[in-house]
Amino acid sequence: MVIPLGFGAPWMVTTPTHSLDVTRDKGVIEMQDKPFQPLWGASIPGQIKSDGVETDITKPGEGLVMGKRVARIANVTVPGMAVYAPPKSKQNGAAVVVCPGGGFSILAMDLEGTEVANWLNSIGVTAIVLKYRVPTGSFDPNWLGPTMDAQRAISMARKNAKEWGIDPTRIGVLGFSAGGKTAAMAALACGKRLYAPQDDVDAAPCNADFGVLVYPAYLVDKNNQLNAEVKATKECPPMFFAHTSDDPVTPQSTLVLAGALQSQKVPVEVHLYPNGGHGYGLRPDKTKQVTSWPERCADWMRNRGIIR
Repeated sequence: MVIPLGFGAPWMVTTPTHSLDVTRDKGVIEMQDKPFQPLWGASIPGQIKSDGVETDITKPGEGLVMGKRVARIANVTVPGMAVYAPPKSKQNGAAVVVCPGGGFSILAMDLEGTEVANWLNSIGVTAIVLKYRVPTGSFDPNWLGPTMDAQRAISMARKNAKEWGIDPTRIGVLGFSAGGKTAAMAALACGKRLYAPQDDVDAAPCNADFGVLVYPAYLVDKNNQLNAEVKATKECPPMFFAHTSDDPVTPQSTLVLAGALQSQKVPVEVHLYPNGGHGYGLRPDKTKQVTSWPERCADWMRNRGIIR
């Protein structure tokens, strides 16, 4: 299904495959089953520059997760998104903007992106995989550009909700690690746009109706207090958290933010598992209970009426 967006090329909405095959040396990474389309028009607010071309930097045998390769996409200067819709017979109207992690240096595009789209499609949810700008580590704040990209993706989804079979009141964000920080900041902004409106896309609200944060990072300081920019208010949407006690980055990002939200009477559900570390995505491992978090999250979405 091809849908016009109002600028640039038409948008293609397809169902994902279970593998990520990356074409290289094109300057802009594409998945062979579907390309990422640009989020912005001629002007990108807060645009970053990179000396390198967008590419998958993973070497053979490097950093396997559950015995499988991870695509690590670097030098993203043209933010984009890819929309993966479940079959119409299964589509329930909910949608999720998926924010892969990667320390604001790279994007784990399959582990925490397209594989998540497969799972969301399996429960009838439209997945919008976000390819936000990286690296931003040298920028202050490093989360701002990626969060602007996430807000733009939410607005894009609302603008096209009817054509994409999406309920505009059931659009959430999901993120891992640095993508968890990105998703958290988009949700906590409660619709306050972090950039000046660019075109008619930005006439659509950018608030997230719910948030899913899986081993989110960079939300607390060295004293385990929320960073100054991380503000929990009563207007924040319901959130689901999954983390492990032995996460070397720190589970306090989950525990402290969830506690702050709860104090504001925002509905939260927290799953803290004993082990599993960091960066497992949703690849199953019978020895790690944490990899069952997608089932718990699906239950939460049903209980909250997100999945109907």
